[in-house]
Amino acid sequence: MSQVARALAISRKDVESYYGKPPLVTWGLLFPAVLILAVYLKDRAGYLAVAPGIIGMTLLFGNTSMAAIVITFEKRTGAMERLLLAPLTAHTIVLGKALSAAAYGIMTSIVLTLGLLAVLGMPLARPGVFALGLVLGAGTFSLMGIVASVIVKEVFEAMTLMNFFRFPLLFVSGVFMPLSQMPDWVKPVAYISPLTHVVELLRLGASGEASFSSPWVPMGVLAAFLAAACVVAGPAFRRYATC
Repeated sequence: MSQVARALAISRKDVESYYGKPPLVTWGLLFPAVLILAVYLKDRAGYLAVAPGIIGMTLLFGNTSMAAIVITFEKRTGAMERLLLAPLTAHTIVLGKALSAAAYGIMTSIVLTLGLLAVLGMPLARPGVFALGLVLGAGTFSLMGIVASVIVKEVFEAMTLMNFFRFPLLFVSGVFMPLSQMPDWVKPVAYISPLTHVVELLRLGASGEASFSSPWVPMGVLAAFLAAACVVAGPAFRRYATC
């Protein structure tokens, strides 16, 4: 069996054991749906400008949280040690964990998007760009969650660590406010945030308009973030997975 097949087996096991449970699926959909509904009831003319940002936020919180929960839970129960004793490389295990977390984030985001399309009439001008934003964002955020979770022992420690960067990212990444309306001193920070570029791709895919007129800039930045996360995740996993 190839390492890719083994990674897919790990991913399938995680989906069946963790991600497919009704409470997790409900949690992944309910919070962003309620937030969009609140924005819609407050401003029925402008809610569509916020919808792509909330979908991006769903990816960020869903992928990082679920990856952290699975990794820390398996470290505590000893399941991670059994994986490490199997004929698997660290990159294979990381890939399997990242695939399952990414699948969770993509599926919840797709269901949320379909609801917005059917119920609230959200446009989808460039579906390919929108889908690419989901895939690149899910991969990047899943690996970020894995890196954060392997260096701690408990779920609450992983959540605390990730909240140090997740909540600030919400306010500097164009989730609730377009980049063009941000103060000039915030924009340099926004441009180096991966969430900014996920939101820009989703916004470009939904309405055809965004701060970047071409998808190549956010695509390139997200590809660089994804590559960097891949480089960091393997050594971090080997170093801290059994700690």
